[in-house]
Amino acid sequence: MSTVPPAETLTLCADDYGLAPGVSRAIRQLIAQGRLHATGCMAGSPHWPAEAPALRELRDRADIGIHLTLTEQVPLGPMPDLAPGGRLPGVGELVKRTVARRVDRAEIAAELERQFDAFESAFGRAPDFIDGHHHVHQLPGVREAVLDLWRRRMGGRGWVRSCWEPPLAVLARRVDAARALVISELGRGLRRRMTAEGVPHNRSFRGVYDLGDRIPYGRLFRAFVDRPPPATLVMCHPGLVDEDLKRADSLTGRREVEFRYLASEACARVLAERGLRLGRLEPVPAP
Repeated sequence: MSTVPPAETLTLCADDYGLAPGVSRAIRQLIAQGRLHATGCMAGSPHWPAEAPALRELRDRADIGIHLTLTEQVPLGPMPDLAPGGRLPGVGELVKRTVARRVDRAEIAAELERQFDAFESAFGRAPDFIDGHHHVHQLPGVREAVLDLWRRRMGGRGWVRSCWEPPLAVLARRVDAARALVISELGRGLRRRMTAEGVPHNRSFRGVYDLGDRIPYGRLFRAFVDRPPPATLVMCHPGLVDEDLKRADSLTGRREVEFRYLASEACARVLAERGLRLGRLEPVPAP
């Protein structure tokens, strides 16, 4: 008697909850639909306190994490070294400064602490996981503070996003390989520390592309979900465009493209064809 092998579980994680009302509304709809099982929240956003209660109603259906932010937004407190004019730098500038060890680590740790406080104040408990806007949580001078938050504020529970993936796997996917390899390499140090210290994390990370419209998102999605190993996390950026989003971020219309696809039957068919089911992350090493 033949048996059907169990479906592999894949986790779709939406970034930027709280950035703008339209982004938050789209993410909640996809969680309710069963298409998203994780979302990272921008607790430093002025919209976060108003958007947190509706997300709290869905806390049993998805992992609700904190999307630590050190780029392009307004910090919650004074940062004379990193944001002397009151606005955080672009991601390129932050990467250069952290790699060169030209950042005030205490200042960064204090801002991340403020964002963690803001998350707990609005959501009523600690997050389920930690990641970073533009993947900043993995940068030198930042990752140390992130692991400290995980131990001290989360009690060693939950998980931390890993952006590292074997280079051959990135090249085989043939989706914006140069960008994906840079992000992966910047995450090598964090992955090494998490593995050595037993910090739960995802095994595979996918979803990196240039956020342009040159390639239809459906084709990209099929590449992202091709033969995933256990504990695979696929990053996405769904949203609905509103005036608040236009003021807050340069990524607008592409968010609606992702949202419409993830909500579609076409998305469900791709997953079914590959024998995949969506669910919450079971990180490695197991908690």
